[in-house]
Amino acid sequence: MKLTRRTLLAGSATLAAPAIARSQSEPIRIGEINSYTAVPAFTLPYRQGWQLAVEQVNATGGVLGRKLEVISRDDAGRPQDAVRIAGELVGEQKVDLLAGGFLSNVGLAISDFALQNKRLYVASEPLTDALVWEKGHRYCFRLRPSTYMQAAMLVGEAAKLKAKRWVSVAPNYEYGTSTVKWFKQLLAQQRPDVTFVDEQLPALGRIDAGATVAALAAAKPEAILNVTFGPDLTNFVRQGNTRGLFEGRSVVSVLTGEPEYLEPLGDETPTGWLVTGYPVDSVTDPANTAFIAAYKAKFNETPKMGSVVGHALISSIVAGLQKAGSTGTEALCDALPGASFDTPFGWAMWRAIDHQSTLGTYVGHTALKDGHGTMVDWRYVNGADALPSDDVVRKLRPA
Repeated sequence: MKLTRRTLLAGSATLAAPAIARSQSEPIRIGEINSYTAVPAFTLPYRQGWQLAVEQVNATGGVLGRKLEVISRDDAGRPQDAVRIAGELVGEQKVDLLAGGFLSNVGLAISDFALQNKRLYVASEPLTDALVWEKGHRYCFRLRPSTYMQAAMLVGEAAKLKAKRWVSVAPNYEYGTSTVKWFKQLLAQQRPDVTFVDEQLPALGRIDAGATVAALAAAKPEAILNVTFGPDLTNFVRQGNTRGLFEGRSVVSVLTGEPEYLEPLGDETPTGWLVTGYPVDSVTDPANTAFIAAYKAKFNETPKMGSVVGHALISSIVAGLQKAGSTGTEALCDALPGASFDTPFGWAMWRAIDHQSTLGTYVGHTALKDGHGTMVDWRYVNGADALPSDDVVRKLRPA
């Protein structure tokens, strides 16, 4: 047979057709990295949240006619492990994008990998503002309210307190120091008469709670900013209760109202703290109640804040895929800014100016109910209402 250009093209089309069909039938692969063994109280409910979302998406036909598949790995809370895993997910597993992260320093390491390798990274939990501001870039988007946003949500009510002498306690890494920095700055704008007279920065996961409480008490504060979480929070509260640190003093506490951190406190939960969190036992809006019912049906337990974040992560990625009509990195990075998505807390969107989502959180006070910690007098704060102006963001984020 005479070999012509036409027969070559026809043969190429015949060979390509099955490959295209295979490509279209293959799942969309999300490479997910998180600190499952390092921070299980948050990350295990988070995993169940994204598992539920993937199941729901696939039950309705998937995205772009393809199923979703999450390939999950544990970074053990170590940035170097996260970067190595990211390389394996991209190079060997051929994932279409990267997602996840809990600790801020781990999130920054994955973000840097994404920039160097021009791969999309959707950060679920890392709260440092550097992720989308000072070190922000085209390939990184962040879901949860940041350290700035958490501080801004609390500072309005904190400024109404009569206290002038403040102290702070926070884990000594990016999340902790960033939260304290923003809270101080934002509070000073409303209350220039406030002074921080002591600052304790224990190592994450290794707080010497007795010594920390003693040092804070010695400063004779009128109010306390607490940024500890997990086992550090439990130890801090226990020692603070024992030594009377919280008696007659106001406490403002980031994340403490989240069920994963309230539950371990049990009947030791201090009352009256101003906190951010998730009042899962008292929300009544349709989006929350539908999510809670579906989560209980699958896992036979009540969701936590991590569950919300995991579920919203998948929704936020699906919104980008649908808008882009493609799994290509550049197409997704063009499509995500401005894309809106549904969450258990209602609708949110990806901001174009800094790739921060407008997912919000709840602000309220801690209380005891039937021997368990809960949130009362709460309100939902939309993330869009806790962010600085675009002019401020432009100064913080590189061009």
